[in-house]
Amino acid sequence: MKGFGVIKPFEQVGWVDKEVPVLGPYDALLEPVAICPCTSDVHTAYDIPATPNRILGHEAVGRVIKVGSEVKDFKVGDVVAVPAVTPKWRSLDVQDSYHQHAGGLFQGMQLSSGEDGCMAECFKVNDIDMNVAKVPDGVALEAAVLVGDMVTTGFHGAELADIKFGDSVCVIGIGPVGLMAVAGSALRGAGKLFAVGSRPVCVELAKEYGATDVIDYKNGPIAEQVLKLNGGHQIDVVIIAGGGTGSIEEGFNMVRPGGTVVNIEVQSDPEGLLIPTFGSGFGCGHKKFIGGLCPGGRRRMGRLFDMILEGRIDPSKMITHKFYGLDACEDAFYLMRDKPKDLIKPIVYFDKKA
Repeated sequence: MKGFGVIKPFEQVGWVDKEVPVLGPYDALLEPVAICPCTSDVHTAYDIPATPNRILGHEAVGRVIKVGSEVKDFKVGDVVAVPAVTPKWRSLDVQDSYHQHAGGLFQGMQLSSGEDGCMAECFKVNDIDMNVAKVPDGVALEAAVLVGDMVTTGFHGAELADIKFGDSVCVIGIGPVGLMAVAGSALRGAGKLFAVGSRPVCVELAKEYGATDVIDYKNGPIAEQVLKLNGGHQIDVVIIAGGGTGSIEEGFNMVRPGGTVVNIEVQSDPEGLLIPTFGSGFGCGHKKFIGGLCPGGRRRMGRLFDMILEGRIDPSKMITHKFYGLDACEDAFYLMRDKPKDLIKPIVYFDKKA
């Protein structure tokens, strides 16, 4: 099968030809209906020691074309949303820790990591009865393809922050994950909701999703701008969805004692993460720092679909660029890498049957 992936880690991406995956009894083979490239694909290609010839892609709606002998709930022809995190639910690690890390750090993220991803003619999903959800009638394909990573990741930031009614919140980075963190924070009852970004297309959508103020990081230190807008007071929660390791320092500088800094951005700086001495209260300010990988699972996808069906959220508004056919995965990947000003999220359609 043909797929687009990492040829040489840190240096080269391109097209590969590989054998069709072999299924276990609980697995299924899918053909893509639509996929979205992700910033994490760019990180996988250029920033981490990926497996050579690993096919990229972990955001997909797919059509089932073959199932293992023990698959009970899905059949050939079903159109399903595939989350970025598809753990091996029969692993004992699921009972010990977060399912995202069953089998080790990040090992719940099989697609494009432990297994080849979805930028291919077909791809395998392990433990399909537990990992995917049928796309309901009434949910647009453009929304369904975003549920499994962008929506669940952004919402997870708001969950990890444990936002309470009226909390003051700042979301740093308003790409697609940050925009969903803004939406999730608003849904959980944030009062003042600051969003940090500069691309006009993202700024306008952040406001639509619930941001009360949008801050341009180019205009000075983020913490100083937030404190000024907040009457000189520190805030309750910071969610980091962009900006690199410097955002962590900014987060500690603006969050109050007892407040929470949440990171949902992949941090790949080899120099490490910087927690500021004064901003952390000399390490004794009761300021909490937590980072998390997005939740997966069939039940999670179903709950997010319910929110779309009831009009709570419309992630499809983040789609700004459309491509068609497997070969277009390459152009869509490079677009995500280069991030032009008019980009939020590209989609690649494989067919029009869904």
